[in-house]
Amino acid sequence: MSGVTVLLPAFNEEEAIGDTVQQILLLHPDFEVLVIDDGSSDGTRQAAMDAGAEVFSHPYNIGNGAAIKSGLRRAGGEWVVMMDGDGQHRPEDIAQLLAHKDDFDMVVGARNSKSKTALHRDIANQLYNWLASYVTSFPVQDLTSGFRLVRTKTAKQYIYLLPNTFSYPSTITMAYLRSGLSVQYVPIQTLARQGKSKIRIARDGSRFFLIILKIATLFSPLRIFVPLSLLLFGMGLSFYIYTFITAHRFTNMSALLFSSGLMIFMLGLISEQISQIRSDKTG
Repeated sequence: MSGVTVLLPAFNEEEAIGDTVQQILLLHPDFEVLVIDDGSSDGTRQAAMDAGAEVFSHPYNIGNGAAIKSGLRRAGGEWVVMMDGDGQHRPEDIAQLLAHKDDFDMVVGARNSKSKTALHRDIANQLYNWLASYVTSFPVQDLTSGFRLVRTKTAKQYIYLLPNTFSYPSTITMAYLRSGLSVQYVPIQTLARQGKSKIRIARDGSRFFLIILKIATLFSPLRIFVPLSLLLFGMGLSFYIYTFITAHRFTNMSALLFSSGLMIFMLGLISEQISQIRSDKTG
């Protein structure tokens, strides 16, 4: 296996996919360009083929993450560049990612302040970045960026973790970081997407949050359990001090908070041991 595969998941991206493929092949004629048509109902498949891409189609729409998984399984290159097929990512930025391919396990294009993004998504992304940075103990600059470079062999090890939805960038980023793999961020400028966005902030935002918690408890459970345990213990202590001063007694609520905090802490320890055993077997 050698070379580079550019992987583009696409769902009803007839307007942009052809131009994107042509620009990639113009800059990198020796690259494999693989478009995963995720059950599009328009001319996405034909437009990609006419532009010179290899196309694999899902029989119906499964999800952006499912398209990425299908692409990773079929990629012929040693490295895979994942990018959106809606015209947001500039093909000329691929070279920036490839410049770091021999030094890092994953290279991610982090959107800069000049990128054409919506304000509400910028705010949500900042919250996701903060939470992911806390969980992984690493400064995550753009958790949800779909523009990234990975070594195919390594990425395939994490296919089973990836969801079928748009939250696959969050999952693979946190999985890499918690597994001790190296990640590098490269600033890029994205363009306004062509066509209508498939992401819904309320629905997909909650999914992103749950994915972060899932990966956190899978790879570093104490980062979640300890703060929650300390919160309950602190509430119990505060309530005990209050009731001792006002009523000179220890209440059932204080006992409940103390015991809940202790149980959650013990669950965190058990989860940490299970996580470590799992890592030892798969490492």
